[in-house]
Amino acid sequence: MDVNGAVAGGFEPVREAFAANFELLGDRGAAVAVYRDGHKVVDLWGGTKDVDGTAPWERGTAQIVRSATKGVAAAVLLLLHQRGELDLDAPVGEHWPEFKAAGKERTLVRDLLAHRAGVPVLDRPLTPEQAADPDLGAAAVAAQAPAWEPGTDHGYHAQTYSWLTGELVRRITGRPIGEWIAAEIAGPAGAELWLGLPETEAARVGRVGPAEAPETAGALRTRPKRAVAEAYADPASLTRRAFAAITPLPDENAPAHRAATLPASNGIATADGLARFYASLIGDLDGGTRLFTPETVELARAEHSAGPDRVLVVNTRFGLGYMLHGGASPLLGAGSFGHPGRGGALGFADPGTGIAFGYVTNGFRTSVTADPRAQALVRAVREAVPVTR
Repeated sequence: MDVNGAVAGGFEPVREAFAANFELLGDRGAAVAVYRDGHKVVDLWGGTKDVDGTAPWERGTAQIVRSATKGVAAAVLLLLHQRGELDLDAPVGEHWPEFKAAGKERTLVRDLLAHRAGVPVLDRPLTPEQAADPDLGAAAVAAQAPAWEPGTDHGYHAQTYSWLTGELVRRITGRPIGEWIAAEIAGPAGAELWLGLPETEAARVGRVGPAEAPETAGALRTRPKRAVAEAYADPASLTRRAFAAITPLPDENAPAHRAATLPASNGIATADGLARFYASLIGDLDGGTRLFTPETVELARAEHSAGPDRVLVVNTRFGLGYMLHGGASPLLGAGSFGHPGRGGALGFADPGTGIAFGYVTNGFRTSVTADPRAQALVRAVREAVPVTR
């Protein structure tokens, strides 16, 4: 399979790993971008634009990145805090009075970001059409009783993160979160990423679908642990209910879904867009734009939740809105922070090495936090840039 693009000297292992993902791990179409100290060092793409098609992936092809969107949404709240418009230790109800219902009056803003709010499920799931209505989504999570006392434990808010973050941003700024991201993050960073895809960009987005590794991959194929598999199979589990907060699952290739604003799950980006976003958080992107102060970077990557995740049923670590290195989400090194998209995409930053990483694909696998293709690329970056700084 031909690999398009270029890598800087020393990053040849990333090109080799990217090619191997197609040969061994079932990638159909994908791209990876890496920045170091604000400058691009890897820009690769290959395969087909559509998971079920033949048209080639081109420079600038974008894909839905599922939960990698959460990292972009988290940046909005952290930037509002950085600008003095949001107190992370304030009760959510100070900005959103309706949220104080059903025992959630002491839920703090930082609880939402660290997956400690206790509302990963909805007793009455929303249809895709209802989920796309920000008023209905916000009303549903505001009325929901928590599954545990907010702030006392953590569990991945797979779908409800959309309305928790989106409504809080709307209450504080008066603007939809997708509009805020376009003006205050994607625009300044020159990042090709969207939450609520404009019609003008629709033609560049490929079709996504399942893409399992070939049987010949043998040991490279991964299978969930029994406890995890049982949790996903049990309709009454927090795991199953969290991912079923939208039922049935949306058609991710439908124009209406791509145009909706769901900060938990339906952002669309190029690999370069994800990498530029994270590069702009930790340093001077292209010698200029920087979004996070060093203090905000520390907030993003300081551990706020760790240990058994009540939803994912594995050990997870979260900062404020970001998964941290270790547990179910290995990144580049101890100081890395970012977010995967279920079964595929990954974006993260590692301040210690100055690395920012973005990987997008049109073929989704069954993994939730550590996709083998993304992890192969991370290992290759680690080989090129030993984590010693």
